[in-house]
Amino acid sequence: MGEPGYAPGAGTQSPALGAGTQPRASGAPGSAGAPGADRKPPAPRRGGADPVKALMHRHRDLCERAVDPLEIAAGLEAHGVTDRTAARFRHRDVFSLAEEMYARVPRGGDTDAHETSVPEAARPRADWLLLALLPGALTAATLAGLHLTHGRTRLLVAAAGLLAVALGVRAALTRGPLSGTRRTPAPARPSGSRTWTWWLLAYAVLGDALLRAAVHGGPDGLPDGTPDGPWPLATAPTLALALSCVPAALAAHLLAEGARRRLTASRGLTEFAAAVRPLLWSAFALYLGCLTALLAVCAALLGERAGYAQGLTLGALLLLARFLHVHGFTHAPAVVLTAAAAAEAAATATVFAGRLPGCGLLAVPVEALVDTWGPGSVPALVCGAGALTLLVHASRTLTRASAHVRTGAPK
Repeated sequence: MGEPGYAPGAGTQSPALGAGTQPRASGAPGSAGAPGADRKPPAPRRGGADPVKALMHRHRDLCERAVDPLEIAAGLEAHGVTDRTAARFRHRDVFSLAEEMYARVPRGGDTDAHETSVPEAARPRADWLLLALLPGALTAATLAGLHLTHGRTRLLVAAAGLLAVALGVRAALTRGPLSGTRRTPAPARPSGSRTWTWWLLAYAVLGDALLRAAVHGGPDGLPDGTPDGPWPLATAPTLALALSCVPAALAAHLLAEGARRRLTASRGLTEFAAAVRPLLWSAFALYLGCLTALLAVCAALLGERAGYAQGLTLGALLLLARFLHVHGFTHAPAVVLTAAAAAEAAATATVFAGRLPGCGLLAVPVEALVDTWGPGSVPALVCGAGALTLLVHASRTLTRASAHVRTGAPK
């Protein structure tokens, strides 16, 4: 809308002129006797006078796609807009700036559909809870079959059980808070995390016995196995990790919904980060507490060592990797999981390489570690270092507002 004395463009009559007065053409010499001939026309209003409008134009797709101001605030933060930046737009924080941008964008009726979907996700649902139970139930059935069979039948049971467990894990990760569909779209290409996750789980089952055999010169050196007998398996930590899918799903649900509520109540990015950080640590501690109890119960039922060190560190690593993957941060988990799997493989390989002539020094570090702390110390150190790395990374990334509102692209 025009303002008094504002000429929107050439050829348009200014409201300041009289009804019967003809406007002077641009560049024509004015008469000396005409009133107001020396008066300059007012300068047109530039876009810089409305900095919020310029920001809206720059992030037009974000503003048009958002279904609430929180998505705009998260998108602005993802683009580097901070509370200090918002002060240049005459707002105290990013949230109030996002509210104005949201209010100034015309939109259709898609807000109602979003508002009706939020309460549905605010409480645990029976469907994804049942799916989270599948890996543990299928793993328990597979272990029962392995204890009741021998020979070729045992191999068939192991193969069928491995396939069933893999399908159960896939089902648990496609629905509910452990899937990435509720917050962020799937990445354009697989990150490789799934392959290395299965490697780490396979090492948890077979790796300790393999490393012990390598250090002691073969299966004859195993205290609980013979060359003709069944290969010793670490089944108690495996069953506990499979059963821990349920507390992992609950921890992810508590983190996502708690962050969503704090995102609604917070009035600044710093305030939001300070509120979400203890929530992340609480969800992480809740899972570790449940996994500790599961390790103790499974060890008592199966008559094995609980393996707390390697079980807790592996569970912590996988949980933090899943937390980051769910919220769209797929690069760091893939790198850490790859590094952990490579370190476990390298530890075993150096022991075998030490048997070669002149290569005995390669096996010294791992052999010293196994002789002092046992073979479980290798995965405990590797997975513990990876979990600590991801915990530091998650404390920085998952405390951002943009991590808890879908902004349209994986990070």
